[in-house]
Amino acid sequence: MKLTKASRLYGEVTLPGDKSISQRALLFAALANGTSTISGLSNADDVNSMASCLRQLGVQIKSEGGKIIVEGVGLYGLRQPKVELDCGNSGTTMRLLAGVLAGQPFSSVLVGDASLSRRPMRRIIDPLVAMGAKIEASKAETAPLKIAGRQLQGISYELPVASAQVKSAVLLAGLFADGETTVIEPVETRDHTEIMLNAMGMDVWKEIDTIHVSRGQLKAGNLLVPGDISAASFFIVAGLIVPESQITIKNVGINPTRSYLLGLLQRNGAVIKIANERKSNGEPVADLEIKSSVVNGFTVKGREIPLLIDEIPILAILATQSAGTTLFRNAKELRVKESDRIEAVAENLRKMGVVVTTYEDGLEITGKQELKGAMIETYHDHRIAMAFAVAALVAEGETILEDANLATVSFPDFYKNIKSISA
Repeated sequence: MKLTKASRLYGEVTLPGDKSISQRALLFAALANGTSTISGLSNADDVNSMASCLRQLGVQIKSEGGKIIVEGVGLYGLRQPKVELDCGNSGTTMRLLAGVLAGQPFSSVLVGDASLSRRPMRRIIDPLVAMGAKIEASKAETAPLKIAGRQLQGISYELPVASAQVKSAVLLAGLFADGETTVIEPVETRDHTEIMLNAMGMDVWKEIDTIHVSRGQLKAGNLLVPGDISAASFFIVAGLIVPESQITIKNVGINPTRSYLLGLLQRNGAVIKIANERKSNGEPVADLEIKSSVVNGFTVKGREIPLLIDEIPILAILATQSAGTTLFRNAKELRVKESDRIEAVAENLRKMGVVVTTYEDGLEITGKQELKGAMIETYHDHRIAMAFAVAALVAEGETILEDANLATVSFPDFYKNIKSISA
């Protein structure tokens, strides 16, 4: 795909439903008793992977009048799949399903694409095995995962790394376990699982850094998925760095464990107005208004990293246009995402003429630097593709984005929105 510099961005961006919440909505509705209706579900590839796996497990999911209808089968109504469950590129699908399947009275196999098959799975295998599950992985401790469901026992588990996916896998396994299951977080991570479980009738509670859950039953209902703030981040940054821009993004989920980005940018000079705040199924939602701004360089490290882990690639693009130095440290987790995002960001920025310093656990960029159009390698990573599509909007000359269609993994209408506000 060829992209060129934009003189101005103006208009309204339509976001997909939040990908993380969409996947949980499908899974939890499938495990509930009765029929659930989901509005605003993302149609991203990762969400489709979750839906496909659930159908293989015997769950009826259909589209009706722009909404998704899920016929819940209850916690023990899933059936043994006849084929391997293909999670595609979705780590959320694989890790959350592993928690559920660990407590089922049958065996199953979770597989993924080449990228997902390189991602570490020991982090979910250890706690699930401690609860009584039997799980086999490759020698590299990656997918495929062969899971022999067993009767589980509740445990108290302290996460060795901050991960909402691992936390969710253990909490979901706790729904099938005897006794109470607790998860201790070293750093707070996104809490969509806890919010939705409570909204659907489960008793999940938190004491300081410890989340508790016991065996129970989910209740079907009407679920509304807010817009994905991770998807919004690309347009937030685009609106800030392209001169004379003014963008409105409606119905954005602003969960505190996901919206740290907004406060960080506002504190450093970004003109972002948060309007029409409200709640949907326990999740806070608002409209965002973004205007071109000079953003100061900033430092992100330690406990902040899990709150921004998905946004670091696009924040690196912002850093090239900021006033001063931006530093990301303690972000080693970026090296085991869909790509090694530290190297992917650094190499592509260098192609565009940017001076960037890499560390084992992060990046350092001093702005403002002039970007030049280049041939961009996306490394089979949707966030790298979208981040450098935004970089192209301020680069001199033509930028060619290889495998640009990777954006469909999380944001199928990404380029359509760019075209709309660039016109």
